[in-house]
Amino acid sequence: MPETPVLYVLNGPNLNLLGVREPHIYGRETLADVQALCEAAAEGATVVFRQTNREGELIDWVQEARTEAHALILNPAGYGHTSIALLDALKALTIPVIECHLSNPAAREEFRHRTYVSLAATGVVSGFGALSYELAVKAALGLVGERKISAGRLNPDKA
Repeated sequence: MPETPVLYVLNGPNLNLLGVREPHIYGRETLADVQALCEAAAEGATVVFRQTNREGELIDWVQEARTEAHALILNPAGYGHTSIALLDALKALTIPVIECHLSNPAAREEFRHRTYVSLAATGVVSGFGALSYELAVKAALGLVGERKISAGRLNPDKA
């Protein structure tokens, strides 16, 4: 894996409609705006930014992140509440996983209060609109940095 951190930012169903779909909940920023925000916050790290409406494709990307990324930021959208297959894919990762939501699911309908993704996530950032992604990128970079420092303590030749 390259020395420059690689962050995967994966987005689930309907996020391609950001700025149009329920802007009073999800904001007026588009997915392209969110991508630009992530890239600006990445401080030179490589950002692989993707969105899909298909569960299997999202799972394929999570599996790809296992070997290609230093950290994963995931907005599972509706799949967070329904996909045990997505949870199983996340459990195979050894990299930090940040669950990210534009809205605060805990303040919404009862069925949104719990996600399967949270069971495998290192942490969750939610409720800050597009800023949630920026915060998630910063958290992911911090976790990647901590892992590099810890690895250096264990083996100074690899730091």
